[in-house]
Amino acid sequence: MSDTIELPVTNEYGYYEIRLESIGGLGANLCGKMLGELGAVYLGLNSASFSSYGSEKRGSPVKAFIRWCEISKDIQINSPVESPHILGLFHEAMAGKMPVTAGVGQDTKIVINTDASPAQIREKLKLYAGEIICIDALKIAMESKSRVNMVMLGAIVRASDFIPLESVLCLTEDTLGRKYPHMLEKNLEGIRRGYEETRSEKFQPDGQYEKVDYEEPENKWGYKNAPIGGVNTRFGSTVSNDLSASREGYIPLFIQEKCINCGLCDSTCPDMVFQFKPGEYKGKEAMVNAGLDYHHCKGCLRCVAVCPTGALVDGIEREHPDLKWFVRNKDLIVDKLEFEDTGANSWVTSESYLTEERVDGGLV
Repeated sequence: MSDTIELPVTNEYGYYEIRLESIGGLGANLCGKMLGELGAVYLGLNSASFSSYGSEKRGSPVKAFIRWCEISKDIQINSPVESPHILGLFHEAMAGKMPVTAGVGQDTKIVINTDASPAQIREKLKLYAGEIICIDALKIAMESKSRVNMVMLGAIVRASDFIPLESVLCLTEDTLGRKYPHMLEKNLEGIRRGYEETRSEKFQPDGQYEKVDYEEPENKWGYKNAPIGGVNTRFGSTVSNDLSASREGYIPLFIQEKCINCGLCDSTCPDMVFQFKPGEYKGKEAMVNAGLDYHHCKGCLRCVAVCPTGALVDGIEREHPDLKWFVRNKDLIVDKLEFEDTGANSWVTSESYLTEERVDGGLV
């Protein structure tokens, strides 16, 4: 299926531009590639897409950039998209940690994965202006056994107001359908629900928040000012990293009365989540499991799999906004700490979803 689409709006260079902001593991890179192919093959446009990411691990910041223009015009710019017509935010937890809304103007459409309302998200993002389109992509992906990127793709198509849904469904059948045929119907369901279940509201500049210009991020340390000896100042699992943005809907829940303080959860956890403190167990002095520091939990659920007594069970994060056993890490001595942006973590494949096997196409 191939359509010839006329772009409804372009920038001063004649381009229609999309920017995706995400963290590794949610599929923004693939979504960007699919949007690039969509423009070139299915919409009759000239198209370019590329991504920017670091260590290719879950939790690392990821950006994807897409440009379209009429077939009679060449794309002669390969720099990042600064002022997108559509901005896709794949994880609500990114808001406030990184300038993900930089370059957004009053005509930008912001598609965000959240269960909150557009007004609530504007407050959280401190957004200057623009149209906010909310989609609960995480919930839909969990229900449909699809992935967040498929739901976001459907929502982005809806936000555009000119991309035919059928073109995206054909693209998915021709690409992911061939690679993961057993996942095709689930992915198509995710796209359709993303298209159908958006909530939107447009906000005009009202002086409440200032416009933020886009700037390329710069590392604090570089080759000119790195500490002598090559010290890595941003290693992956530092105690001040907040890995909560790496979670994909699930968290471990602690049932203390079932805990035998065996420490298997602590030994299997790579991120200092469990906090053991001196106490009493069965009338004797012992190190007792006091709870979890969810700042460091990426939701891999390996602790649930290894617990011999059922003291740790898997739960849906949104159903537990007030976590009973949330205990600060013993190494976080200060009362307040400005956590760094989420860093790369070691969750690579699918052991964490217990009986569910995870592949690039979704849950098997």
